[in-house]
Order: sequence, then structure tokens, then C-alpha cells
Amino acid sequence: MTQLKALNIRLQSLAVFRALLNDPVVAALCGYLDSLSGDPAQSVSRYAAFVSALYGTEKRTLAGYIQSIVNNDENAYIRMIGMGAEPWPEMDADVWAELEILQAVADLTPETLRQGLDWAGYLPGFPVKKLDIAESYRERCANIHRYGYGIYAKYHMFYIGPENKIIPVRNPDKTRLSSLVDYKREQQIILDNTLALLNGKPAANILLTGDAGTGKSSTIKAVVNELHKKGLRILEVRKEQLHAIPAILDELNTNPLKFILFIDDLSFQKDDDNFSALKAILEGSVSAKASNIVIYATSNRRHLVKESFSQRDGDEVHRNDTIQQLISLSERFGIHVTFQKPDKKTYLDIVHHLAREQGISMDENELDILAERYALNRGGRSARAAKQFVDGLVSQQ
Repeated sequence: MTQLKALNIRLQSLAVFRALLNDPVVAALCGYLDSLSGDPAQSVSRYAAFVSALYGTEKRTLAGYIQSIVNNDENAYIRMIGMGAEPWPEMDADVWAELEILQAVADLTPETLRQGLDWAGYLPGFPVKKLDIAESYRERCANIHRYGYGIYAKYHMFYIGPENKIIPVRNPDKTRLSSLVDYKREQQIILDNTLALLNGKPAANILLTGDAGTGKSSTIKAVVNELHKKGLRILEVRKEQLHAIPAILDELNTNPLKFILFIDDLSFQKDDDNFSALKAILEGSVSAKASNIVIYATSNRRHLVKESFSQRDGDEVHRNDTIQQLISLSERFGIHVTFQKPDKKTYLDIVHHLAREQGISMDENELDILAERYALNRGGRSARAAKQFVDGLVSQQ
């Protein structure tokens, strides 16, 4: 039996890493190996299809690609490692035996693959690199709290899609803390709390309130961008999806990574069912006590609930109790951070910083006059207005 036919049979024996047989590149490789005893034209076509599939990935080498899909594979073994459980001895032995098979795949070269072809004409190639697949996986398992597995190993920002499915953000916001001007005290509070979460210490849910455009959401995303390599992930949940949070918590609370559930622009009507759902979660139901998850919410409203004058002035007998009920939700967040609208100096500092970042060369007085005029037309100063103003200058260059 030839080396390539034997490798094809060995691949079919995968159990722990069996899902990799459905990977497009691996499936194309198996298709080629299957064709070697048949029509040469079909074998050449299958070989070219395999190389084309490899070209379509972000990895230049077959070894790099195999290492990536092995490390990111979500299988029974890695889930047990992530939960802190001891894998069965039989499964542990299987993993390292299967990694030897996958190492043989990673070591394939164009020359080795072409040995099975009865064809001397043109064939595409691919670069070769030597990697230790088993050692890489061992390191991944030892640091599972930083790397994660499955989609959580490949991406760090997510949102809730149809049927409450967790979907990765493939082109995430790249905002960094270094690009956010001022609000350093507010940023540090959020950063310190998030570091506590990553270090396994008690971390609080945070409510960020303040004027629109002051950088509340950007700060949260920037913190995630700073810390995702340490094992932090963020999952954005819309207000109407709050009822899905208990199920989400059940899914994530055994994950080795740390998660921020991010609720942006939160506000409620008095009789909103979502109000009760979030309140129950913050009060601490059994499913909400996950040590690897915190809730960060932003709102332009201090008390989250829209109040009418009739509610405040009282057409109810127990109006004080009603108002206290309305404001109680915000008090269930352990930390409350307020982002005030910037004054003139802070606003212009932000403009100057962003202008320098974009390489805009303009007389400072002229820049200030134009920036103030823009803020006036936009209804007031804000970090968002500063960015929009500078973006407008860039577009005119």
C-alpha cells in the first residue's frame, strides 16, 4: 500500500478530530487521495481543487492551516479541558494518536502528493513549513483560558442572531484605548473591573450613562480590543433579546474564557417586559451566577426608564414606591460610570488629537473655529462630533 493511500485510511479513523474531515481543505485532500487509483485526469483535477481550497484560506502553508484548524476545533476533549475536567484515559490517548495523523498531513509537500499522479505536465504548488502540531495543541490546552476553542478561539466579538444563535463579528470595531482622548478616569474604572474578571476576582456589572457621543460604547469595545488576547470576549445583546440571556449564560458559564454581555443604548418604558427580565438577571437568579460573565450596559438615561410627568407628579396612590421601582434597576449594577459631555477645552483637545492622528495640517485657530462651528450645528460638543468633524476634513483632502 502506498504512503498516500495509507494516509487516506488513517484520516478516516479520526474520532476526536472527526469534524475536521468536513473542513473544505481536508475534504478536498481526501477527495484527491480517493481518486489516485482512478482516472489520471480526475486525479489531476482533484489535486488542483485541493490546492485551490488551500489558496482560498488565510494561511500560506498546509502546515499552518492544519495547525489552525486543529487548535480551533471544538471537540469533546477540548470541552472537558475547558471545563477543568479530567479527560478519560482512552480519549487522552486517542488525541495524541490522532495528532500524529494530522502531523503527517501537515508534513505533506507538493512533491509527495504528486507521487501518486501519472502526469508530467503543469501542476500548482504551495509553500512548505515545518510545524509541531502536537506541541502547539499541548500549549493550547495548557492555556485554554486565554485561547478558548471553536468560534471563540477565532473571533473576539459576537452578537446574537436569529434563533438566539451566537454569531461572530468578522470585521470588528478596532478602536483602541490609546485613540480615545480624555475620560481616562472613567476608562480606568472599566479596565480595572475587567482585569479583575480576567484574574478570577469578583467583578461587577457596570452601567455607563451620560450624554450621547461621549464614548461609552467605544470605551467598552476598546477595552475588549486591549484584553482579548488574555481571554476576553464580548457578546452584544439587544434589548429585545434580554429574555435569551439565561440560556446564553447556561451556554457560556462552562467556557474557559471571560465574557462581557454588552447591552447598548438601554432604556425602557414603564411596563416593558424586558425591564423585568433584566432586573431578574441582575438580582441574581441561579443561571446568572456565572463567575466568567459580567454585564456592561450603556444608556443616555440615568435611571433607564422613561418617566412621564404623570408618573412623577402622581396619579397613583403610591407614587413614591412607583418611582423607586423605576429607578431601582440602575442601582442593581455594581458600578455606575458617568460620561459627562465635554467642555470646550476637552472637545478641542479631542479634535487636535484626532487631527494629528490623521495627519491634518491646519492653523490651530482656524481648526478650533471650524470645530466649534461644527459642534454648534450638530447640537453640542461631544467626542462623536469631534470624530465626525475630523473625518469630514479628511474626506476633503
